[in-house]
Amino acid sequence: MSNIIVDKSVDGQQSLINTRRGGQTKYEKNVATREALWIKISLITIGLTFFGLFLVLPLVAVFTEALRKGLDVYWLALTDADALSAIKLTLLTAFISVPLNLVFGVAAAWAIAKFEFRGKQLLITFIDLPFSVSPVVVGLVYILVFGANGWFGSWLAAHDIKIIFAVPGIVLATIFVTFPFIARELIPLMQAQGKEEEEAAVVLGASGWKTFWYVTLPNIKWGLLYGVILCNARAMGEFGAVSVVSGHIRGQTNTIPLHVEILYNEYNFAAAFAVASLLALLALLTLVIKTWIEYRSAGSASAH
Repeated sequence: MSNIIVDKSVDGQQSLINTRRGGQTKYEKNVATREALWIKISLITIGLTFFGLFLVLPLVAVFTEALRKGLDVYWLALTDADALSAIKLTLLTAFISVPLNLVFGVAAAWAIAKFEFRGKQLLITFIDLPFSVSPVVVGLVYILVFGANGWFGSWLAAHDIKIIFAVPGIVLATIFVTFPFIARELIPLMQAQGKEEEEAAVVLGASGWKTFWYVTLPNIKWGLLYGVILCNARAMGEFGAVSVVSGHIRGQTNTIPLHVEILYNEYNFAAAFAVASLLALLALLTLVIKTWIEYRSAGSASAH
């Protein structure tokens, strides 16, 4: 007897994912959808080739070049004063931008998924704006608004407030390019879950905060964590917008990606790859956490 694995789509309908009988899927048994063996091998080979050339090989190259001159040189590059300053600034930027994006993402997803209001589609469009605008353009816009010759430049100078070529400008640019990640992860999830449970909680006398904490949050926790991980990875690796607004002041406004660029331009390749390996490790860690979250999320979904 065949085992049928089904999955619920967003609109609640069930779609057939896989039918197994004797190790063959439903589509492999159907002559119309069965592929020849050489086609399968070719596609797998192409996929593995691209994976090796564009993912594995660059990672191997980064760590090989970083360790080429030994662990002493590697450690010296990471403990350099400018490198430590770049690491601290990167962590500070992520520490500020990710929680702010977390608050915005949850609030926006809650409003869009649970309520109907005028301008809803416009809000969704604005959330997607950073995906379509170049980060360099974002940095130039901030300079136009907050720069010395910008719209608020004179007022900021008169009050001794520095935004451009300072930490506030870096944080603002990072917030802009990262704020869609959490919201865009939660919106389809919360829409798929509907609002019946929240309405039932309100009817039973629960307050808005208790409804969110005890009903909504447990249902979205894995999607929320997934969005936070992606947002944090983008915040730490952002280059374009931060490069424009930072001023490239060594030891003050350079994040890790900017510090890598400066070291590479100075032909200090060992140090550049050593610092770049930190970003590579962050990427690998993000993938591991992402895979674990997907596994837990799938297990949680099957349990329900």
